[in-house]
Amino acid sequence: MKSKKQFLPIFFIILILCVLYVIFAARPLGTEYQFEPDWKITVSNPTVSEKLPDDTPLYFKLGKTLGYFTEDGRVTHFSSFSYKGSISQNYYTCYNENNVNSDFFTADGTRAGTIRASGFPMISDDRIFVFLPGGSAFVQCDNTGKKLWEYSGTVPITAFDSSSGGCVAGFVDGSVYAFDPNGNVVQRFSPGGSNYPVILGAAISEDASLVAVVSGQMRQRFVLVRNDGVSSKIIFHEFLEDSDSFQRMVRFYDGDRKVVYSSGNMLGIVSTEGGKSRHIHIKGQAIDMQEAGNLIFVLLKEKKMYTVHIIEHFATLSGSFTFEADNAFIRTSGNNLYIGKDNTISKIHITKK
Repeated sequence: MKSKKQFLPIFFIILILCVLYVIFAARPLGTEYQFEPDWKITVSNPTVSEKLPDDTPLYFKLGKTLGYFTEDGRVTHFSSFSYKGSISQNYYTCYNENNVNSDFFTADGTRAGTIRASGFPMISDDRIFVFLPGGSAFVQCDNTGKKLWEYSGTVPITAFDSSSGGCVAGFVDGSVYAFDPNGNVVQRFSPGGSNYPVILGAAISEDASLVAVVSGQMRQRFVLVRNDGVSSKIIFHEFLEDSDSFQRMVRFYDGDRKVVYSSGNMLGIVSTEGGKSRHIHIKGQAIDMQEAGNLIFVLLKEKKMYTVHIIEHFATLSGSFTFEADNAFIRTSGNNLYIGKDNTISKIHITKK
């Protein structure tokens, strides 16, 4: 009887401790991203809406077609081409393999001007470039198509990117040139470290202070370079285990605080401020990356199979999905993800619950 009386206080003490633990150790359940399908439209000979959109429409390019659509699922412009086309939020153009002069148009189909240079145009936002015959020179044009400035070299260009702060070109000999909007060279370096130093991918930050490249064969390398206005300095680099000769995706995001790149079967994510890096295993070639809030979406291609990886925070792979198509793209706007597949575009709304 005595042992039973001794047991009761101990029992109540344990019970009280358990209650206190539940009260103070409890944590709310974590929120999760929800992906809700909204609409799906066909862009093969679509009915073009005559109603002008309130906001700037989004652009698409699928196979031999390109155009613009709205967030509510209306196609506002549609064009087909026989050889190649280039399109951005601001302009689009279609051209042939012996291109001399190319008319280019605004999102509503109004002719904006004529690109007066022989070669292959590339439009990025409101910036117009033309890669000249031979592959070792390019020009930048103004918003009427007139040449602003030209770079002429002797070594083929193998990687290129532009931003509002300038552009960067990588070459087959392993050299990298960064230019300001007036065509002045503001950075010039060679990453080195490989038996075959070709530049396979390059990106430039919005203010042009950062340049990131994937370079080389027989020890492929990622290099992040900062220009302080006086000189260029490598602030991060790493050698990569897998390598091949494909062109590589390199993109800055999150206000240039992070950069993502691909190499072989690996996706690398690097903090431009802290110099930390993380790697994610992938299957296929990374061909595009889009950003939506705290998420990035990376589009991979392996033959006719496309995979979209969803990456959260610094480098957490939150999910993925795969589909089969001949052509595909991804686009984001606000909390919406748009997926182009052959002749259709689907909208998915992203919420956090």
